[in-house]
Amino acid sequence: MVGDIGRVAKPTPLGSLAPPLMSEGGMQFTTLGRTGLRVSVAGLGCGGFSRLGLGRGKTEAEAIAVVHAALECGVNLIDTAAAYGTEEVVGRALAGRRDGVVLATKAMAREGARALSGAEVVASLEASLTRLGTDRVELFQLHAVLPREYGHVMAEIVPALLRARDEGKIRHIGITETAPNDHAHDTLVRALDHAVWETFMVAFNMMHTNARDTVFARTKAQGVGTLLMFAVRNVFSQAERLAEEMRALVAAGTLPAEVGADPLGFLLHDGGASSLIDAAYRFVRHEPGVDVVLFGTSDIGHLSANVASILKPPLPAADQAMLRARFGHLVGVGLDGPKVAG
Repeated sequence: MVGDIGRVAKPTPLGSLAPPLMSEGGMQFTTLGRTGLRVSVAGLGCGGFSRLGLGRGKTEAEAIAVVHAALECGVNLIDTAAAYGTEEVVGRALAGRRDGVVLATKAMAREGARALSGAEVVASLEASLTRLGTDRVELFQLHAVLPREYGHVMAEIVPALLRARDEGKIRHIGITETAPNDHAHDTLVRALDHAVWETFMVAFNMMHTNARDTVFARTKAQGVGTLLMFAVRNVFSQAERLAEEMRALVAAGTLPAEVGADPLGFLLHDGGASSLIDAAYRFVRHEPGVDVVLFGTSDIGHLSANVASILKPPLPAADQAMLRARFGHLVGVGLDGPKVAG
């Protein structure tokens, strides 16, 4: 069953892949590309800086409460990973609540500088299933694949994942980029030529929009489901971090000096966004080609606000036009995360 590894994904008519959004109890749902999975447009990310609160000193009980609150808001896609250290908490949170949940996890293709074998990646999958307390996941993703690793992934790891899929341990296979190390989305551009990948995890935000041209045009045509990450990192949630980034871009000549200390203030007005975080989620949510917007949090109040923002209408057209005119040329802004030596 490995014959589809090298097959170029053929374009598929959009009408057969993109049914209208469905609403249920306030949440909106869509179909995750050609997987056919019915997913909430807001997905709970269990990594990032918060790790459901475990990264900020919260207890396991508090982390479980965050997962439960997400489910009560209508979120049915939960995304974790072996590297996050949250799989056991997610498994406990989903005990007795597994039905209807689209559970996604991930494994790395490397350990330090060493490339992992297919058998090692499948062993990671099996350990994840044990921690999650389940016999299968709806989506298993190769995590933060560097462009230089892609050939090894296709030759060594993908055949093992296809066997695991045939054995019923996973339903669908996806790949995630390593945004801080791959600003041009080189891994995903290569992955677009192979039909094995049913979902992509893509970095996209108000100041890093190049996936619009390099990725989304083809994922839409080919029915690749998309999970959106890096919508909100420190640059949009911490005023000083935004000011620091703007100063650096002005000093480098990337932005004009008149951008000033409040470069996104124009978004906050009656009829516009209520906060920069609200603007950031609304901006990415309505980008053509985005299926699910992932958010992470350690606080139930913040969780509710994030979901509410994701469900709001698009930003006003004039504000979107200003964002594009002022920041559309930027690449790599707002991608806080670990750098990997090339």
